[in-house]
Amino acid sequence: MQSISRRGFLEGAGALAAALALDPKLIRAQVAKSPFRVAVINDEISMDFDHACHVAARDFGMKWIEIRGMWGKNVLSLSDDEVERAKKVLAKYELSVTDIASPLFKTDFPGAPKSKFSSAGDMHGAAETTFKQQDKILDRSIELAKHFNTGKVRCFDFWRLEDQKPYRAAIDAKLQEAAEKAGKHGILLVLENEHECNTGTGREAARTLAAVKTPHLALNWDPGNAVMRGELDAFPGGWDALPKNRIHHCHVKNAQKNAAGKMEWAPVDIGYVNWTAQFKALKAIGYHDATSLETHWRGAGTPEASSRRSWDGMKRCLENAGALG
Repeated sequence: MQSISRRGFLEGAGALAAALALDPKLIRAQVAKSPFRVAVINDEISMDFDHACHVAARDFGMKWIEIRGMWGKNVLSLSDDEVERAKKVLAKYELSVTDIASPLFKTDFPGAPKSKFSSAGDMHGAAETTFKQQDKILDRSIELAKHFNTGKVRCFDFWRLEDQKPYRAAIDAKLQEAAEKAGKHGILLVLENEHECNTGTGREAARTLAAVKTPHLALNWDPGNAVMRGELDAFPGGWDALPKNRIHHCHVKNAQKNAAGKMEWAPVDIGYVNWTAQFKALKAIGYHDATSLETHWRGAGTPEASSRRSWDGMKRCLENAGALG
């Protein structure tokens, strides 16, 4: 028998592990055993919906996807024919939809001063809209949720004001009204803490949820956005403030300071958010909803390349947290 050195054995084992890690069937089996609905926002990979779904299902091994924009338009602008086309693509790759990533309430609140983010904020392909258009956006989002067989629609808390206090009660009332309307259709609104909006951090999200007590409003927890808003201890500080039973969606991204001291997006495994610890904490509370990659970072050159790099980091964090098969 040919002798094998310890070094040679370890190198061989490492090569085998690397080969297995690239096996699409193995990756899909691992992801399927996660306690979470591991997903990615489709247009973080590509606006070509078929290609984005191929990458998510075949390369990332996912069974879930979050839909926001495709074929050069926001999901709310899809025609009936395009909706049917998208459903066929989802069926082709055996993907289910976590939620409709609607831009609901990414607008100025009426009567309040114009926000500095209202013209500069990131709409991710959605057209800028007025407050009066939000009811139609909600109606369309609910309609799309039913078409895509999901029970959740994402929303925001209006473009951020320098001083929210004079308008806070009215804003809370509008969120309550929208959530109650969604609830009548069997839809849960998931409010994303967004650094350009009035609810930007974990602590602010705790306040909003305490004020809007309806069971039809939940949280889309985004610690990366909280860090970008200045809550550098988003995990565990912001997380500790949250009512855990009202977290029903989670966006996965990270942020760090560059050489000039400015905060910028980063791959999932680099930055202020310790995602291994955050995934462990989600697992500990019995969380079973989506953990959805929202890359944002573009350091690898293209959305797809950057999302692939971020997925590698996210997968390692899931593995280290014991949240991957």
